[in-house]
Amino acid sequence: MLNKKLADFTLPSTGDKVFRLKDHAGSKLVIYFYPKDSTPGCTTQGQNFRDAHAAFRAAGCGIVGISRDSIKSHENFRAKQGFQFDLLSDADETVCNLFGVIKMKNMYGKQVRGIERSTFVVDDKGVMRGEWRGVKVPGHVDEVLAFVQSL
Repeated sequence: MLNKKLADFTLPSTGDKVFRLKDHAGSKLVIYFYPKDSTPGCTTQGQNFRDAHAAFRAAGCGIVGISRDSIKSHENFRAKQGFQFDLLSDADETVCNLFGVIKMKNMYGKQVRGIERSTFVVDDKGVMRGEWRGVKVPGHVDEVLAFVQSL
């Protein structure tokens, strides 16, 4: 997927909107996948993107977060955390599968299917320029921001 043009996709978004990738042509975009709203790691990750939002904007880059949670769950999570960016609902895993982020994971000694925390950067022409999989939250947003600023 790296250095390839992404296929357009559409997902329901917070703010009673519909997100279409093609609508973001002409600007850079961070797309981050996370396992679940309001869990500790996902909350910290979202807060880190929130806190760096102005710096991403200054670099001409938008941010969207994607999980399998419902729009209602996303709206609550977004409001509680004060996120300035939209969260997209991929309940049927279409976009998760497009990006290959659904994995078998160990949770409390059991194998469960879920989203592997992953981040992607798309340039202003819709080409995938950056890819991080199996993300560890500490320091990650700073690394992504530095990459975006280098584009």
